[in-house]
Amino acid sequence: MTIAAIIGGGVIGGGWAARFLLNGWDVRVFDPDPDAARKIGEVLDNARRSMPGLSDTALPAEGRLSFHTTMSETVSGAVWIQESVPERLELKRKVYQTLQEHCDPGAVLASSTSGFKPSELQGCATRPGQIVVAHPFNPVYLMPLVEVVPTEKNPPEMVVQAKELLTSVGMYPLHVRKEIDAHIADRFLEAVWREALWLVKDGVATTEEIDESIRMGFGIRWAQMGLFDTYRVAGGEAGMKHFMAQFGPALEWPWTKLMDVPEFTDELVDLIAGQSDAQSGHMSIREMERIRDDNLVSMMRALKARDWASGAVLNKHDAKISEEAGMVRRTDQIVDPSLPIVTVRRAVPVDWLDYNGHMTESRYLQAFADATDRLMEIVGCDQAYIATGGSFFTAETHIRHIDETHLGSVIEISTRVLMAEGKKMHVWHEMFAGETLLATGEHILIHVSLETRRPAPFSPEIAKNLEMISAAQSGLAAPDGAGRYVGQPR
Repeated sequence: MTIAAIIGGGVIGGGWAARFLLNGWDVRVFDPDPDAARKIGEVLDNARRSMPGLSDTALPAEGRLSFHTTMSETVSGAVWIQESVPERLELKRKVYQTLQEHCDPGAVLASSTSGFKPSELQGCATRPGQIVVAHPFNPVYLMPLVEVVPTEKNPPEMVVQAKELLTSVGMYPLHVRKEIDAHIADRFLEAVWREALWLVKDGVATTEEIDESIRMGFGIRWAQMGLFDTYRVAGGEAGMKHFMAQFGPALEWPWTKLMDVPEFTDELVDLIAGQSDAQSGHMSIREMERIRDDNLVSMMRALKARDWASGAVLNKHDAKISEEAGMVRRTDQIVDPSLPIVTVRRAVPVDWLDYNGHMTESRYLQAFADATDRLMEIVGCDQAYIATGGSFFTAETHIRHIDETHLGSVIEISTRVLMAEGKKMHVWHEMFAGETLLATGEHILIHVSLETRRPAPFSPEIAKNLEMISAAQSGLAAPDGAGRYVGQPR
């Protein structure tokens, strides 16, 4: 089992622990805070609730979490060591000296620092080339971005190793080519933060009004397109050059106070804190975290459907998890074709729930449709085949809702081919949560020519694969409920 060591179990350290743990790593934590286990436990509760909802395949079995009283015990055998101690340079350097006395020289020793450059962290280190900045964003278990900042002392192969390990847990490692204070993303946040402070201080806007201007406007655009692509689109057909020519001169206008910072007086702090309390004080921090997590999952799931931005990162990670879990994608991967084929294994995400708090009926159909799509892929009706002009259309569907399932439940769908002849395929799906049967789906699909939009015979390859599966499964007992009509008594 791969081991990650977490040094410092605050909000960021706890998020790192959740990211690794829910991706199947064993996680060891060192934090002298007597409440560390409770705090990380609360972060993990939120992560277990939300993180599986990002994936359309079940995450690996959760690793083992342990807490240790010494750094030497914590880092023993770890391939990734994440330091998230308070932002004091002398403390970090002292921690690195201890860690490097006991850790594997080949392990990645990464810092979550948002402010220090890697060259500062590497000073006085026994092996400076082992230390790199890996700056994440909160919540670490959901946000894919992590800024990887090396120096010339880091061997290129070590940087590649760090990026590959981060990618393996579903993150997007952004290689910062030149170290700079606050790296890249936080410099933008700092600029917006400075301007916001002035707007509040000068009475132009309240904290709530500023937040609304972001989440109702450019924040949504930035989430899916970033800064430069947003402005490229704003330039219309003429593109970025037109935008720069039109709006570039505005940079010389005295619109902002980005080079000036209001004095942090007690009056300004009280003003901002009071407005913030009025804005969100009716909710606890844990409630706000859950709302944040639900919104992030829902937005990133929308981006997954377009294979865009962070959604593309999640899709790539799903494919990796699915492959490692042994999910079948071709007939030659079927171990025993006489048994139902597992076509879906995934957790129920937050956007699949209804007002009753369980999975809404339309999502049962989506889950069964996903299972059918996987079966089509297995027998040869994949995207390449569809591009040649053949596909399957669903002609009839019958779903029985037998039991309910809730947020985070891992559902598994097993699929049988009851009949496949000429132009028609008869499919049977059963959805389980553990040993509990949740629903069955019975579907008739017709193979069609996409050119004529009319029924057409299977291709020889698809006919051969379907015949192999249906013949192998013909010895199974007829599924309970197959051929039922709606409302028929059991």
